[in-house]
Amino acid sequence: MSEQAPATLPPIEVLPRDISAYRKGNRGVDYVHTLDSGQPGPHVLVNGLTHGNEFCGMTAVTHLLDSGLRPVRGKLTLSLSNVDAYHLFDAAKPYDSRYVERDFNRLWDDALLDGPTPGPDLDRARALRPIFTEVDALLDLHSTSSPMPPMLIYQPMAKYLPLSAHMHSPLHHVLLRGVKHAGRPLIQYGAYADPDAVPLGIVVECGQHFAKSAGDVAIGVAIRFLDFFGMVPPALSAAHPALAGEPMRYEIEQSVVSKSEQFRFARPWQGFEELQQGDLIATDGDEEIRAPFPRCTIVMPSGRVTVGRDMVLLAKPV
Repeated sequence: MSEQAPATLPPIEVLPRDISAYRKGNRGVDYVHTLDSGQPGPHVLVNGLTHGNEFCGMTAVTHLLDSGLRPVRGKLTLSLSNVDAYHLFDAAKPYDSRYVERDFNRLWDDALLDGPTPGPDLDRARALRPIFTEVDALLDLHSTSSPMPPMLIYQPMAKYLPLSAHMHSPLHHVLLRGVKHAGRPLIQYGAYADPDAVPLGIVVECGQHFAKSAGDVAIGVAIRFLDFFGMVPPALSAAHPALAGEPMRYEIEQSVVSKSEQFRFARPWQGFEELQQGDLIATDGDEEIRAPFPRCTIVMPSGRVTVGRDMVLLAKPV
């Protein structure tokens, strides 16, 4: 499925690598590896390639596998999700391999997963569901079409506060209360969205899709994520310190969904621009979409126009 490219393509600093060596894991599902310390502890998962052209997660997962890392305690699962979309990448059309037919990160609803609808993205989600639902914590690594600052995304529940405080950076924290998207994201599936259940699911958007720096961010946040659970040696976590500074927090208020193929942003938003109430955000055919509240903050503007898709999230500073 194509993603409308910006007027000027960004530099492509990272290209897909051959990942066939990682195909055979030990879970009976391709591209999934579970490393067991043999010691008591949590089971945590680091996931990449929820979207096929978001290479930072692939960079971090393969780095952890190549490094020979073994958890100090508990179990560590490393997974690459939408590999079929990854294999569709074409450097001449780098935004066209986000997914094959349906956004893998909008499929996480039991009615859909248990239903009869076929498709490669759904089939892959169905294969991974038992693994995603058995873990105590999930880090889902993503990137953005625009070169916006990295961000940590989690749900505003008490159970997430210790982990988000430990991760600290990225210094933009986005709080996602309820399902704001046109479709349920992975981190809001099942027990991840239950305030009384143990499992945690967080996203880190690591930077622009094709920037080398996004992979560096992904490796660092993966190590800090594992450090929270006491799963890596102190020397390794010390080599990947959090950024200095106080995190800036935003809570998502609503999603803007495109109603027509004529959806156009009023400006080339990059993300985290703060608007006054009434400022023009976009037009959708004859409809004007304006900032509905004071200090309305642009989060993750999409580069792809697809009818019925969320095009931008609107947030308030917390």
